[in-house]
Amino acid sequence: MPSPLQRLYRRLRYGEPLVVVSGLPRSGTSMLMKMLEAGGVPIVTDGLRTADEDNPKGYYEVERVKNLAQETDRAWLAEARGKAIKVISFLLKSLPPDLNYRVVFVRRDIEEVLASQKKMLARRGETDDTPPERMREHFADDLWRARYQLTHRPWFEMLEIHYGEVLARPLEGARQIAGFLGGSLDTEAMAAVVDPDLYRNRAKKTD
Repeated sequence: MPSPLQRLYRRLRYGEPLVVVSGLPRSGTSMLMKMLEAGGVPIVTDGLRTADEDNPKGYYEVERVKNLAQETDRAWLAEARGKAIKVISFLLKSLPPDLNYRVVFVRRDIEEVLASQKKMLARRGETDDTPPERMREHFADDLWRARYQLTHRPWFEMLEIHYGEVLARPLEGARQIAGFLGGSLDTEAMAAVVDPDLYRNRAKKTD
């Protein structure tokens, strides 16, 4: 985490922070984007990927983000300062260091992520031949690398939240997020858009 002096320096030099919602695919990042939108944060989305059965409330994506690793000119991200944009965990390392980032990082049980992804592919008639154990390893490695970036790079500040906990206590989650982003958000509106009915792939509890 950056020190208060680093935080002040970066804000003076690079301007208002860019809010990034991140996590593994199928981890609840779209729900977080909707919460931020309801709370009053301007959202960056191109609307190309529309709502469907897997994400009935919308994806809140920008297609160009998928090419961050290949792009040499990422100056367009500066236009998102003061707004929120969704960037999957794998691409965090491709964000340029000449901006400030407040990252809300969503964690979800890997078994739930795998189950959600499997159902999404099945609905689309697609298959993935990667064995589940290999995907678990891949996701675990992705999470480790993402958290390393977020905790060791001075241009990042991170709030880590858990998808299931936000669904169980949305107002508490909304207040936590608002506090991290400055405290001026409409937390009641944020909590109101959380839909527990969309929690369709829950990890099995063990005794």
